[in-house]
Amino acid sequence: MPRPIARTYFFRPSSPVNLNSPSESNNHRLRYMRVLCTRKLLLENDRALLEEVHELCTRGDLQQALSLFNYLKSAPHPQTYATLFHACARERCLRHGMFLHRHMLAHNPTRPPDLYLTNHLINMYAKCGHLDCAYQLFDEMPHRNIVSWTALISGYAQHGLIESCFRIFKDLLTHQYPTEFALASVVGSCNDICGRQVHGLALKLSIDSYVQVSNALISMYSNCLRDSEAWAIFKSMEFRNLITWNSMLAGCQIRGSWDQAIDLFTQMHINGIGFDRVTLLSVLSSLCSGSNFDLGLGYCFLIHCLLIKTGFGLGTEVATALVNAYSNLEADADDCYKLFYEMSGTRDVVSWTAIIRAYAERNPQEALFLFRQLLQQGIAPDPHTFSTVLKACAGLLSHKHSLSIHSQVIKSGFEDDTVLSNALIHAYSRCGSLAFSEQVFNSMSCCDLVSWNSILKAYALHGQAETALWVFSQMDVQPDASTFVALLSACSHAGLVDEGARLFDSMFEVYGTAPQLSHFACMVDMLGRDGRITEAEKVIRSMPMEPDSVVWSALLGACRKHNETRLAQLAAEKLRELEPDNSLGYVLMSNIYCLGGSFKEAGHVRKEMKGFRVRKEPGLSFVDIGNWVHEFASGGRFHPQKEAIYAKLEGLLGRLKEMGYVPETNMAMYDIEEENKEEQLYYHSEKLALVFALMNSANDGGVIRIMKNIRICVDCHNFMKLTSSLIRREVIVRDLNRFHCFQDGLCSCNDYW
Repeated sequence: MPRPIARTYFFRPSSPVNLNSPSESNNHRLRYMRVLCTRKLLLENDRALLEEVHELCTRGDLQQALSLFNYLKSAPHPQTYATLFHACARERCLRHGMFLHRHMLAHNPTRPPDLYLTNHLINMYAKCGHLDCAYQLFDEMPHRNIVSWTALISGYAQHGLIESCFRIFKDLLTHQYPTEFALASVVGSCNDICGRQVHGLALKLSIDSYVQVSNALISMYSNCLRDSEAWAIFKSMEFRNLITWNSMLAGCQIRGSWDQAIDLFTQMHINGIGFDRVTLLSVLSSLCSGSNFDLGLGYCFLIHCLLIKTGFGLGTEVATALVNAYSNLEADADDCYKLFYEMSGTRDVVSWTAIIRAYAERNPQEALFLFRQLLQQGIAPDPHTFSTVLKACAGLLSHKHSLSIHSQVIKSGFEDDTVLSNALIHAYSRCGSLAFSEQVFNSMSCCDLVSWNSILKAYALHGQAETALWVFSQMDVQPDASTFVALLSACSHAGLVDEGARLFDSMFEVYGTAPQLSHFACMVDMLGRDGRITEAEKVIRSMPMEPDSVVWSALLGACRKHNETRLAQLAAEKLRELEPDNSLGYVLMSNIYCLGGSFKEAGHVRKEMKGFRVRKEPGLSFVDIGNWVHEFASGGRFHPQKEAIYAKLEGLLGRLKEMGYVPETNMAMYDIEEENKEEQLYYHSEKLALVFALMNSANDGGVIRIMKNIRICVDCHNFMKLTSSLIRREVIVRDLNRFHCFQDGLCSCNDYW
């Protein structure tokens, strides 16, 4: 590294000096020697400071380097400016870079920076995103070299300005041949067509074998989903560095090829190739796209063990990626929290969002508690955080929590964010607040496909099929498979069989969307609910793919409703083959036998279910009171207010019987959690939840919202209708399939569910 050039200093006396006088001559010599010593000390101090500035920049301590730079007494050497500009570019510190630029111009007003310094300035401004200034410097240069072109091209490429990047690259070709660095910079920002052109140029110039160019080509083809081309380049490379492997892993992540990502990472480990943060982020993100959760969870655990064994620090990014991977692969949320709690880096909004997402669907109340902790830490939520918390609100059936999050979204300035608006539509609809979903949808300035699908699903959940069909007619975007699932589901819940059939037929003919398993399941459910079970069977037999458990469950449910034993036996057998641990086939088949009076066969089914150790899912209901969500199981034996709830329920039942309520004891033989007939019917979980809500909101007069994890039974449906008329309040029950809005003795489903 060249050392600073020393300046020559001359002492000029302010008045004439008589050097012939011995005293004056001695005084002058002493003063002259004193000045020389002072200048020498200053120069040596500046040299030491300059060396320290260079050392600090090399270590990445830009702030300390700039502090020392301010102590310099002499004019800095151009190399010092270059080193500091390079550090500013690396740290993306535009403010410091602009200060240095002004400092350089102020101390050299008559001498413009040379080619070397100008290249560093262009690189600094380009890396920091100040591309206009970078281009102005480039445009004013009297002479340019390949570094000038490469710095500008790289800046445009890194900030996604593809057209400008490619235009400057074409200008470069009219002046000189590009180096491998310039070509690698431009190819990384190219689309498929431009990328192939640059690849051809690299072949023509014989620089395609440079590792930088090959790595950039792999990234370009991976981003363009050109899997075969990326693999061909990878296999043809004689030398591969860590960036090569990371580029391939990033491509696997983009394509969702988690198995290929694991194979590549295994090869790296076997061949002794190290890994870095980028490697781990790509591999862990790829695991999230896998469909085999057990296998993916095993690989995630092995990677975690490898990190601990090798002493790789679990910084914020890697720990967050691990939390996301474990969460998406359905690991225990508490294990995710332990990893989140033990991460070595500072927990940022991304890591908080990851742990909230882990709890959002499995324990929504804990997710909301974590969100409050995030706010207490002074961390500002971003749109992804709000979207995740709204998912928790939807799972809790908590209208007031959704309102609270909505108000925070507006305060944070994200009310125009389309993704957040879509999440709000979903949350409000799942909380039974269809009017608020409509309000959010109507206030959106730009609706994408997800927006339309979200509002259509909201209407389907609430049984408003005709409104859903009208909204569909207003769509200004091309519908997809999810659109038709929402519409067919809406028609099924409302009994609009003919409209649903026409819609199903138009899917491929008009909209070019091929029916999938979910669409056939909707058709089977729609026809079966309407009693057209033979037609539903024909739909199943005409399917171009093998029916899944959802299709057979729909047929079995229809057979249960209309007491069709023959087809029910077929559907139950198929369901047991596909999902041997699912209790639905056993329970519904037992119910069908009981309804037909075949109690012996029903007993055999129950005995077979017990023999295979298949457990029926318990019926649970949830109600939001105050700041807590209360859970009720059938019987409510473990609730702390059990006696008070029972007493209140008995009084309510007495009043309802006076209004004509008669328990559906014929249904109690197969539709209750514990078969104790009329007495057990009284203590179904949704009845207990309703009574508890009445006890704790007697003077409220507001809507009572109850969430149930299985289908509501006929007896509870009748109970809710009469109770809504008696208490003159709206009661909303969300069961496994849809919403039931009870008001003035009627239900929004019109008793069709």
